[in-house]
Amino acid sequence: MRTQPTPYYNKGRTTRQSHLLLPEGCVEEEHGRDGFFGPVSQLYRTQAPTGWSRIDGPLKPRAFDCDRLGVAESDAISARTSVLFNNDVTVSVSQPNTPSMDYFFRNADADEVLFVHRGEGVLETDYGPLSFRQGDYVVIPRGTTYRMVAEQTPFLLVFETAGRIQQPDRGMLGAHALYDQTAIDTPEPEPSSFKGVIGSDGNAEWEVRIKRQGQLTSVWYLFNPLNVVGWKGDLTVYKLNILDICPVISHKAHLPPSVHSTFLAQNLVICSFVPRPLETEPGALKVPFYHSNIDFDEVLFYHDGDFFSRDGIDAGMITFHPQGIHHGPHPEAYKASWDPAKTWTNEVAVMLDTRNPLTMTEAAHSTEWKEYHQSWASAPKGAL
Repeated sequence: MRTQPTPYYNKGRTTRQSHLLLPEGCVEEEHGRDGFFGPVSQLYRTQAPTGWSRIDGPLKPRAFDCDRLGVAESDAISARTSVLFNNDVTVSVSQPNTPSMDYFFRNADADEVLFVHRGEGVLETDYGPLSFRQGDYVVIPRGTTYRMVAEQTPFLLVFETAGRIQQPDRGMLGAHALYDQTAIDTPEPEPSSFKGVIGSDGNAEWEVRIKRQGQLTSVWYLFNPLNVVGWKGDLTVYKLNILDICPVISHKAHLPPSVHSTFLAQNLVICSFVPRPLETEPGALKVPFYHSNIDFDEVLFYHDGDFFSRDGIDAGMITFHPQGIHHGPHPEAYKASWDPAKTWTNEVAVMLDTRNPLTMTEAAHSTEWKEYHQSWASAPKGAL
């Protein structure tokens, strides 16, 4: 059966081009489906949809200060503290005070993406050692055995995904869009030099802790299990630094966050926001438009810089905007966006969008900025 084209309507006071030259006295809201890929309409309101006086009930924008979780008295795996989760993904932070692990780890439940907020070191893996530094994404396929050897105390943002992590389709942008494949680093095979742990019999042993269905099993060897001397194929550990990403931009009109997609997995997308020039067309909206993104929960981790669309947010914080309630630029950011002297963004952030609703953990509740949803109290009344 052929799908009939969706009719397109234009009613009342609107613009010729979305996000550009808004009707006088109005703000723009995008009401869309399927995470900016489905049917969509722009609504032109005389007051911002975030201009609520109060909210009663659990559905509200949230913010967490992950630095308040503190440094854990453990290694990089044991220090993981989950803040949000559903059946497709678990979002955790890890700040271990034991930089080097004395065992190997294998996640049999999930692919992993580690984002290095702070710190540097080496990840020893089946495929060989891979160095990492601040701003790196490190992608670890399910079933890979690895050990982290970090310097000092790292701060890691961790995504564990039930589905396979993949790179986005560039489509008409071409194969070199977003990031060139040469920006990706993969390891050369090199057996691990880890000497193991001396057992009760005086001999060295090497432990592999395997996570399966949320439980850990320890498997011991009398030899170092990272003994690969060669590998070939299209499945491997790899890394990409967030500052190597080339953002897709338009000088005329603000583009949806989906153009900043970095990784995809089952029912989720991970996007990266890096410094970019702002729109230069007179009357162009420069900050994200108001939206409720009704089919996806939206999570933002703030890594570095001046967070253009948010006021009162610092590096190391997470904001969580669940499906069904509006969000958009904070009032001061909205006002500042119309300043012609403002020509660039200076923010680095990681976004996760999930099709299925996320649940907050007790750790998230313990670090929550309780009044975050009230930070829109002076939401703008029409374009400035």
